[in-house]
Amino acid sequence: MNTRELAIQCFKDEAAAVLGLTEKLDEGFEQAVELMYSCKGKVIVTGVGKSGHIGAKIAATLSSTGTPSFFINPLDVFHGDLGVMTSDDVVLAISNSGQTDELLRFIPMVLHMQIPIIGMSGNPESLLAKYSTCFLNVGVEKEACPLNLAPTSSTMAQMAMGDALAVALIEKRHFQPRDFAQFHPGGELGKRLLTTAQDVMFKEDLPVLPPEMHLGEAIILVSKGKLGLGIAEVNDQIVGLITDGDIRRAMEKWQAEFFDRTVSDIMTRTPKTVKADTKITEIQKIMNQYKVHSVLVIDDDNHLLGVVDHYSCMI
Repeated sequence: MNTRELAIQCFKDEAAAVLGLTEKLDEGFEQAVELMYSCKGKVIVTGVGKSGHIGAKIAATLSSTGTPSFFINPLDVFHGDLGVMTSDDVVLAISNSGQTDELLRFIPMVLHMQIPIIGMSGNPESLLAKYSTCFLNVGVEKEACPLNLAPTSSTMAQMAMGDALAVALIEKRHFQPRDFAQFHPGGELGKRLLTTAQDVMFKEDLPVLPPEMHLGEAIILVSKGKLGLGIAEVNDQIVGLITDGDIRRAMEKWQAEFFDRTVSDIMTRTPKTVKADTKITEIQKIMNQYKVHSVLVIDDDNHLLGVVDHYSCMI
């Protein structure tokens, strides 16, 4: 095989390993999800070697989706790290063989503290499986490694099972995008989900017009405003909105009579409005639903605070 063929075979072997987990999924998975969901402390993930690396990733995924979790190396337990564990915790122990010596020496300490153990292994007859409160079978027929030695398919199966636990807990906790954003405030998703109208709105030199203003004058103010719109107000109350499109259509319709018409003749009397704390993602939904390019930001008394347009939302 050439290198590309080897890569394709690797993908197939690992995909088969993950799909093979569907036949091994039993009530142990449901028990594991319930243990994690009802856990009053932390989910402590542990494992050695490659399983340890997968465990660290699983712990990170759980923590970022609403299940407090962290990874601990069982070797460090013998040097003081046992102090972080309490009887309110749950342990997720990962070992492909289920017979890893360092992990098995850690298990009696966990049992002594009466902490539930979720065992994840490719060997349902292992000591890890025997002493686990519930067991997740992640056994694979063969590794993707041509020598059938390096952990490849087996670690992929472990990671997939960890993701399945996280997905089930997301649903069970009714975890929402806004919750995800709180755990990822520095990322692009977090930025979009946490940004509000007041963060991006235009609020200086807004093109405010009286409804009785003739359209010839209104064109000048709308152009100066550079937002492609004008806001009609009476006594500091918003009564309508005109856009560049409204003006163009009015010119085509009335032609020579256009300059005799007023803002009130063409304005939309129920423009779309939002509050200052409305999230950008919600504003985008409003724009898409009503096919508008801008919304007005108002306070509780219908006073104009600013304008958010389509480009403001492209953060």
